[in-house]
Amino acid sequence: MKERKIIDLINVDNFAVTPKYLQIANSILNAISENKISLSDVLPSINELSFELDISRDTVERGYRHLKNLSVIDSVAGKGYFIKKVDFENPKKIFLLFNKLSAHKKIIYDAFIAGLSENTTVDFYIYNNNFGLFKKLVLSKLEEYTHFVIIPHFIEGGENAHKIINLIPKEKLILLDKKIDGIKGEFAAVYQNFELDIYHALEDAREELNKYEILKVIFPKNSYYSIEIVYGVKKFCKNYAFDYQIVHNINEERVCKSCVYISLMEDDLVVLLEKAIQSNFILGKELGIISYNETPLKKLLLNGITTISTDFFQMGEIAARLVHDNSKQHFEVPFYLTKRASL
Repeated sequence: MKERKIIDLINVDNFAVTPKYLQIANSILNAISENKISLSDVLPSINELSFELDISRDTVERGYRHLKNLSVIDSVAGKGYFIKKVDFENPKKIFLLFNKLSAHKKIIYDAFIAGLSENTTVDFYIYNNNFGLFKKLVLSKLEEYTHFVIIPHFIEGGENAHKIINLIPKEKLILLDKKIDGIKGEFAAVYQNFELDIYHALEDAREELNKYEILKVIFPKNSYYSIEIVYGVKKFCKNYAFDYQIVHNINEERVCKSCVYISLMEDDLVVLLEKAIQSNFILGKELGIISYNETPLKKLLLNGITTISTDFFQMGEIAARLVHDNSKQHFEVPFYLTKRASL
């Protein structure tokens, strides 16, 4: 009867990001920490657990081997696996919440996952910049995780995001990519300084910008990007006597000669490139383009698209280190201008 109950405590989610062998190990570790499995209890055999969970024997064996490496379980020939130790540090379980999927978000994700210890569980969610879905996801998960790693970008409703985030225990919170006002207490953060970053990037590009008559920022009205980007552009143009214009809809824009465009969103960049090609403007001479967020493809497009971008790999790497160290530090990630033929 006892063994039947132990089998019921071991769960595998076929759709989870966490490898199945780690889900097995973490189920057992969680059950031990909740006093549902005790010292010397016998675990299901590899064959039994493989049959019950409909997974391979190799997966179960790898899960048990992981627990043996942690000295939590041991085995005796002919008798099977049993609980050897119940005093251990509970594995970290992370609620990872991104606003959207994109090429640069994948860089953050890959670096973050690579930097975590092997026995860390990560559940990954997307809220598509929708504040209502963000709120629902966070409020439904408050009790389940040791860490909440959150990218807070919204199209609407973002002014209330701090009220929801303040419900998360601050020792569990890591804000990623952006800091927002109103968060109380000591928490961890890895972020961009949107206003200063764009300002300094444009300073680095002053020589190239001088050949253009006007700087145009494509900033849709319903955008999840920080308005601080616009503030940084305006400050640069004021200090260095550049004319500027905010373009809210690139589809309605007539691309003009001697203009340089800053495109924040990938969809807008596609439209802008199409318009540039149709107009037969020579990129980097008659028309300039700067794109936000470095991705590998931008190195190749039309002999290279100039980018301004934070170091997304470093962002994910630092976030993983904050989880590992249970740190409450704040890190401002460096920002880079990469000059290519489009400027």
